[in-house]
Amino acid sequence: MKGELIYLPAEVRCDLLMDNYYRELMQEKLPAGLYRHSLGVAEAAVSLAGRFGADQKKAYLAGIVHDFGKCYSKSELRSKAEELDLQLDRITLLEPRLLHAPVGAALLQLELGIEDGDILRAVALHTTGHSDMNLLDKIIYLADCIEDGRRYPGVDRIRDLARRDLDGAVLAAVERTIYAVLRRGMLLHPQSVSLRNSLLEKQAGDQSARL
Repeated sequence: MKGELIYLPAEVRCDLLMDNYYRELMQEKLPAGLYRHSLGVAEAAVSLAGRFGADQKKAYLAGIVHDFGKCYSKSELRSKAEELDLQLDRITLLEPRLLHAPVGAALLQLELGIEDGDILRAVALHTTGHSDMNLLDKIIYLADCIEDGRRYPGVDRIRDLARRDLDGAVLAAVERTIYAVLRRGMLLHPQSVSLRNSLLEKQAGDQSARL
């Protein structure tokens, strides 16, 4: 995702990076590769926020901390979910790739003092998606899929869509995720299916309105 999509305006970069607390914290807690991914998600999220009219500071922070839950093992995540009495569904509890998002969001509030509900919600939904995602939710979900370090068939098409059609890019991203999950024989979360269907329904409604 080199070039236009991840471009971070100098004035925004200066403003956002003046306080390095969360960036340095994530660098300390995450393996190097995952930390680079978090930086990529943060930059992609800022660019998407600027393009589609979301709060760039929130987008940057949500991007940096979105994988905070990956600081913990699967067993630790399950224990923390139980300790915090999080009401999680069975599929999320069984799949660590999903579990780190909602538990991580709760821990961001508990351990790091992040109280912004928009940021916490975007982090909680960045793996499964949701049928009623707001603008920041979609931006973090999509940024996670298209940051510069991502390499998979079709990523350039999704990046191109993200330059002009946020919902279209999110739809392409969730369809790619569903395909990958099914191909690997993994558990598919119904919220991902609901997100796909809600975007298709909106797309059909928009097309009808133009006729």
